[in-house]
Amino acid sequence: MNPMDLLKNMGMLQEKMQEAQARMRQISVTGTAGAGMVKITMNGEFQIQNVEIQKEAIDPDDVTMLQDLIRAAHNDASARIKETLRDALPTDLMG
Repeated sequence: MNPMDLLKNMGMLQEKMQEAQARMRQISVTGTAGAGMVKITMNGEFQIQNVEIQKEAIDPDDVTMLQDLIRAAHNDASARIKETLRDALPTDLMG
């Protein structure tokens, strides 16, 4: 393969990756747990943007339950981001 073609392809791939990263920052999903008692909103870079906790989820005598709800909402949001990225990005990167 021609080295110049490799450089050209690398530049195009780098440009597509930058576009994909910009789109990832714009993605926003919300994961929930406990029938919506805990909600975590994350962007496509897996950064937490917002956390909502209903008063009913806060029981000083059962902190473990709240911890489990937060973990479950985070895992739900992460799974939704992965699904969104899987659906949106591969075809764009392949070109």
